[in-house]
Amino acid sequence: MTSAPPKIQIRNLHKAFGSNRVLQGLDLDIEVGESVVIIGGSGTGKSVLLKCILGLLTPDQGSIKVDGVEVVRMKENEREELLRQFGMLFQGGALFDSLRVWENVAFGLIQAHGMARKEAKKVALEKLASVGLDARVAELNPAELSGGMKKRVGLARAIAGSPNIIFFDEPTTGLDPIMGSIIDRLIVHCVKELQVTALSITHDMASARRIADRMAMLYEGKIIWDGPVADIDKADNPYVDQFIRGKAEGPIKMQVRQP
Repeated sequence: MTSAPPKIQIRNLHKAFGSNRVLQGLDLDIEVGESVVIIGGSGTGKSVLLKCILGLLTPDQGSIKVDGVEVVRMKENEREELLRQFGMLFQGGALFDSLRVWENVAFGLIQAHGMARKEAKKVALEKLASVGLDARVAELNPAELSGGMKKRVGLARAIAGSPNIIFFDEPTTGLDPIMGSIIDRLIVHCVKELQVTALSITHDMASARRIADRMAMLYEGKIIWDGPVADIDKADNPYVDQFIRGKAEGPIKMQVRQP
């Protein structure tokens, strides 16, 4: 009996911008229903990796497969179909200022799925309720929302299309520790409730510990450690140890301009 392929399989992925080699032979598997968090400092290539998977950037070399299907240089119509399977919580929320909250949540349903506005609004209200926002909030504009509320709206939009893969880009950025914990709890609930595969990128270790089944650390363009979240504190890797404990001294040298 042949086992199912990983939900996402990445092999020998390379991406450079001029002389800046960001991804340098990255390998990673994400299994169906798994919540994987990629950790690493700013500028290590986490966002570049996400953009390569989403097709916003084309890798210079390597393979990205979703459900065993190669997606690098996929035809436009095939990619549009693939993107319908994805949900995305953007770092800054990425809400449309000119649209009301419910219209933001329903945007993909109307534009990508061709759903009628009345039906899309009904779905939007249901998804907003699932992240703790009521119908009153649905009629507000994004400018009237707090940072935490914007994240909730972004999460409602990410799950509105019933995706089977959700990407989370620095989900707690800009939030205080309490609201960050609340958003993480909502993410875990939504991932389990919808039985989706999740890939998150963050440098927030508290958040990573809360939402991950498995962590992978990205450094100098490659995954240098990969394992269950419970094992990271005993990882025999000086780079991982320095990062997760926030030590100034260690093998990771931060580029800081001296005064």
